[in-house]
Amino acid sequence: MAFEQTWRWFGPHDPITLKEIKQTGATGIVTALHHVPTGDVWSRDEIMKRKTAIEAEGLRWSVVESLPVHEDIKQRGALATSYLENFMESLRNLGRCGIDVVCYNFMPVLDWSRTDLNVQFRDGSVTTKFDATAFAAFDLFLLRRPAAEREYSEVKFKAAKEFFDSLDEERKHRLVRTVLLGFPGSGEAYTLETLRAALQKYQGVTENDLRRHLQEFLRAVVPVAGEAGVLLAIHPDDPPWSLLGLPRIVSSAADIRQILGAIESPNNGLTLCTGSFGAGRKNNLAAIAEEFAPRISFIHLRNVKRSHEENFLEDNHLDGDIDLYQVMKTLLLEQQKRENSGRNDRRMPMRPDHGHLMLDDMKKNFYPGYSLYGRMRALAELRGMELGIRRALGIA
Repeated sequence: MAFEQTWRWFGPHDPITLKEIKQTGATGIVTALHHVPTGDVWSRDEIMKRKTAIEAEGLRWSVVESLPVHEDIKQRGALATSYLENFMESLRNLGRCGIDVVCYNFMPVLDWSRTDLNVQFRDGSVTTKFDATAFAAFDLFLLRRPAAEREYSEVKFKAAKEFFDSLDEERKHRLVRTVLLGFPGSGEAYTLETLRAALQKYQGVTENDLRRHLQEFLRAVVPVAGEAGVLLAIHPDDPPWSLLGLPRIVSSAADIRQILGAIESPNNGLTLCTGSFGAGRKNNLAAIAEEFAPRISFIHLRNVKRSHEENFLEDNHLDGDIDLYQVMKTLLLEQQKRENSGRNDRRMPMRPDHGHLMLDDMKKNFYPGYSLYGRMRALAELRGMELGIRRALGIA
């Protein structure tokens, strides 16, 4: 048995069509109802409309990525209970429509973060990177977050100031646009003013508070997911460390143990994103895959090259600092165990996460990391590596 090969699609407005995706060899679609405002219920009608369109092309809606968790739930704000009820009703509706894997995240305010989306790679393609000094310059001198200087050492503050002073106005604007880029597929982005307002709402919310809020969320939604036949799979923080003074609590093996241990249920699972965890130098992806394999419900495969304590560049999928071979080998053995024991979650959906902008795609407008040819190349490479591992292990 092979992993279910999936592809992230942003819906009818995605420049890549379902017909094109089918030609990549992917059979499963990973998508979300991005047009539904965050916190609103996903109705059965809207879910079935999207599902029917996918199935009309001979594909399957395999995974929801993502069902957004409203900021009020993370903060335990005034409307947290109402938004929590809406989230649970969306889970019920997804289960009724036969969609059984839901990826979500618990990152406050910002989703994935980069400081440069137009990095010339060694082969002429375009990739993305995160540079801690550039991000500090944004935080200190462009966002001007109150009291931010207290969170940086004298050395880091000086480096950020020197970097900021080297920027012309266009590069400053580009850095702001990059950091404020919206959630993939939503088309929404912060302004400096709205970001400051969003951060203000987290004043006083500590790391322990956020962990407690996540546990309260899980205690409420995991039983509902179980009744609906839906596997919840939390996505790690990207990057896996605090940004803008906000706590991040899905960044390490210790974090995962705490989350999965909070509710011992197969419906409380993990999205293994090798790139997100892999940006952290202390994270051993092979060990993480080994320890948490039975609770991994969704797989994102990509690679990064770390160049400094908190700097990384998105590398080719089979290069970089992450041993994707060992990760995939571990997960294929886990899939065999699931198949032998008759588990319902043995298909183990996998997608190539991000891809370089390359070839004719350079003339087109894609959300960073989500071009056609870069991901098609990645999927082909991962497919080949999977076949080689399965043959070597004697797995049919």
